Amino acid sequence: MKIKTHRLQLTSITEDDVDFIHKLNSQPEVAAFSMQDIPANIEETKRALIPYIQAQSNQPRQNYTFKLALSETNEPIGLAGISLSMNQFKMGEVFYKLLPAFWNNGYATEVTRCIIKLGFEDLKLHRIEANTNTDNYGSIRVLEKAGLQQEGLRRKIVPMNGKWNDGYIYAIIEDDYFL
Repeated sequence: MKIKTHRLQLTSITEDDVDFIHKLNSQPEVAAFSMQDIPANIEETKRALIPYIQAQSNQPRQNYTFKLALSETNEPIGLAGISLSMNQFKMGEVFYKLLPAFWNNGYATEVTRCIIKLGFEDLKLHRIEANTNTDNYGSIRVLEKAGLQQEGLRRKIVPMNGKWNDGYIYAIIEDDYFL
């Protein structure tokens, strides 16, 4: 599956992406707000990648994970995707992570808007959510710029760095969505 935005191309992840994904997940700045620890080695990254690749052939498909690359250079810069809930709820949860060198350029907002469009227009979802740590100001800004609204605080919901952290839940529903 391939999707293009103004500046990015999104492609379904493959085993060939393991080196890039390991590099991304090994960045301390990226791991600071991730529920995943920094992988101990590339073999750990390979093992973690298998379910996401296998999910691409599930019917119905419940998970879409994309490698993000710059359209002009094809340089990989991050990952993004959406996980779907049980069919009756027509709901998905969006995520994104970028290499720190590409932060503050609008790429996270651009890809989040793209995933929202995929969710509402192609997957026919009713609701798209995102969760973020209350201290992750960059992600909060991305979600708000992409049109999601903060709905509440979830206390001590996110296990990170050996402690439980508070998280905000953001959402956009199909009635709020405009191209």
